[in-house]
This record gives sequence, C-alpha cells and structure tokens, in this order.
Amino acid sequence: MFTGLIQSLGKLKSLGNDYFQISCSTSNNSYQILQDLAIGDSVAVDGVCLTVVEVLPQGFVAVASPETLRRTTLGAFPDAWVNLETSLRAGSKLGGHFVTGHVDAIGTLATSTQTANAWEMRFTAPPTANSGWQRQIAPYIVSKGSIAVNGISLTVADCDADGNWFEVAVIPHSFGETNLSYLQPGSLVNLEADILGKYVAKFLRSGSKSHPEPWEETPGINNLGTITPEFLAEHGFI
Repeated sequence: MFTGLIQSLGKLKSLGNDYFQISCSTSNNSYQILQDLAIGDSVAVDGVCLTVVEVLPQGFVAVASPETLRRTTLGAFPDAWVNLETSLRAGSKLGGHFVTGHVDAIGTLATSTQTANAWEMRFTAPPTANSGWQRQIAPYIVSKGSIAVNGISLTVADCDADGNWFEVAVIPHSFGETNLSYLQPGSLVNLEADILGKYVAKFLRSGSKSHPEPWEETPGINNLGTITPEFLAEHGFI
C-alpha cells in the first residue's frame, strides 16, 4: 500500500528477462528510498508495485511479471525518469490517498498549460488502449476525486460526464519533484483509479441482486438495506 506522495526520482534501466535496475537520484530525498531498504520490500516505480530482489549502493534491482509489463509503461522507454515511493508504514502520515500500486490502464497527456500558480494537465486514453480506459478508468473518474498518475496522488479538477478525459492542477512542488515535468503531449502514463471508488461501484452493482446480503435480512444487526445512490448521498458518501 502507498500514498501517492513521491519521495524521489530514479532512472530505470532494463537488465533483460523482466529485471530492472533503478538508480536513485542523488538528491537529498533519495535517502527516503534507500534507508532500511531490504530484499523483499515493495517500492512503487511510476505507480507500479515492484519487489526488491537486490539492493545496490545507490539503488536497487526489481523484477516485473509479463502481465505488469503488458499493462504498464515499464520498459517502454529506456533510461526513463521514474517516480519512487516506498510502501506505507504503520503510523505514517497519509497525505495523499490509498494507492495499491496495481495499474489499471495506460493514459496519455493531451495538453499541459502553465498558469500563474499551477500546471493544468489533461489526460485521456491513447488511441490504441481506449478499451482499457473505458473499462478500468472512465467509470471511476469524478470531479474532486482522487487518481494516481505515474504513482502521484492527484485530485481531478475537471472531467467530462463519461470519463473520456480528466484534468488535474499540479502545484509547482509536485511538478518539479516528479517526472510530470518531463512529460510532453502524447507521453504515456500509468493510471490507477481510486480503490475506494471501485468498492463503492461494486456495492452499487450488487444492490440489484435478487438475494439479499446477510446484513440486509438480519433485523437489528447492521441493517442498512440495499445500498443505492440515494443511500450514499443521504449519508454523505457522494
């Protein structure tokens, strides 16, 4: 589990056979990645949860499954700058949102506009991966909701009703300390929808079942009834 708050940048290099070497930046923040790093630890690399198989003096080696390579941008760009975050520890501050490190789909940067105090960035589906976007991303995009872009916890500032695109407003600190500053229109990014939104959507779909859940038929014990959009709105969830 991660928070979407990037700790450092690193350089990704393919070693072949699904192995990757990640060299941490020499910035002052790299200690957050390297301190206490051990074999078997989880590190989010551009939003992808990878397992450390070797610790290096200034980085680490990780392995990715074929499924991970198929669903993400890992390995697509040699010597790419990647965002790094170690897994959430018990008692740590949760400043972003719950990020699992399981990428749902690939998106592309459509436009990036610098304003007086932010970069307004619009993302949409790549032409070759539109079906994945429509299934895994579009249903969970809501205004003011959370989404992870290359592992970065961002707030949706605007979107269309069907979730075909969304915009985020990135503050200068986040822009300068992550690889968002290296993106150009057409650049591909890893996207992970909010896990809480996925569960809410599942509960809504289950509301149409013919057989009630145990809590729906047991009087006096968590008797919430069928979960509907009206129920969620009444209790402040949407």
